[in-house]
Amino acid sequence: MSENATVNPSKLLVVVTSLPSLEAAKGLARALVEQNLTACVQLTEGIQSIYRWEGKICEEQEVLLAAKTTEPKWLEILAFIKNAHPYDLPEILAFAPEQYESQYGKWVESEVNSKS
Repeated sequence: MSENATVNPSKLLVVVTSLPSLEAAKGLARALVEQNLTACVQLTEGIQSIYRWEGKICEEQEVLLAAKTTEPKWLEILAFIKNAHPYDLPEILAFAPEQYESQYGKWVESEVNSKS
């Protein structure tokens, strides 16, 4: 997001990254929820990733992490994941759903703005 973009405080984001193990993914997920950066994190095991890294083809089993948050948390969650992630160059993507159930959206917003 550029610095002069307008931030919508109630716009939901789904932030996605992949990790090398369930333990690493659970640790990051718990920290994201504990720090009120996200309301909910879902983990999907058994992701098969094939990619090129430093000139060679790699194939790894990974765990996909999908965190539900709001747009104002983007820079904070990005920095947190980069700092806590075990990879040198982690995949960190954010998607904004066009539509979502309004009570769910209000719950996500209240959780990430909570001080608990």
